[in-house]
Amino acid sequence: MIEAGGRAVLIDSPPELRVQLLANGVTHVDAVIYTHEHADHINGIDDLRMFSVKSRQAVPVYGPVETLQRIRGSFPYIFDDEVPAFAGTSKPSLEIHPVEPGAPFRAAGLDVLPLAFRHGHVRVFGYRFDRLAYITDVKEVPAAEREHLRGLDVLVLNALWWRPHPTHLSITEAIETARALGAQRTYLTHLTHETGHAELAAKLPEGILPAYDGLTVEVDG
Repeated sequence: MIEAGGRAVLIDSPPELRVQLLANGVTHVDAVIYTHEHADHINGIDDLRMFSVKSRQAVPVYGPVETLQRIRGSFPYIFDDEVPAFAGTSKPSLEIHPVEPGAPFRAAGLDVLPLAFRHGHVRVFGYRFDRLAYITDVKEVPAAEREHLRGLDVLVLNALWWRPHPTHLSITEAIETARALGAQRTYLTHLTHETGHAELAAKLPEGILPAYDGLTVEVDG
């Protein structure tokens, strides 16, 4: 979640979304940005209903066109106006906005630059928010995209495990990528049970750290 100026932008809606929101005291979400359509990134979408019900307006949702199409197809009850919520119940109210790589957009007052990467057969978007960037589920960061990721204070980057993987960066590959991009701090995410936090932290170079649930990072505005 990216927070600035009293507004909050959520990246993806994973299956445990409600638990994470409660654990971190999140009371409002002003926009949602999706990276791609895999289940571990979208299947908590129903938990967004609390925010549209509370605000009494649709929550804007951004992402790759194919991801938003998959979401519409997977959760038709949310987007079909001819299927109203049953009396006494509710459903999320979401407003879809497709975005294109390299074309900046504004979400809840934040300037966002989307960048496209490959994740197996799927296109996945990473996002830059001023001096912070979030890139998950990528196998590599090509030279063209690296040019858009210079001068970062904070980089959040996926790193699955030490051994190679066909669609994710390994920890070794993530370290190499982080060094090439040169962010002041890089946080590794999308880690697995194969690497304990303390063990991994002890092996990482200076400036590269393992992320964890509940982590808060401040970036000077």
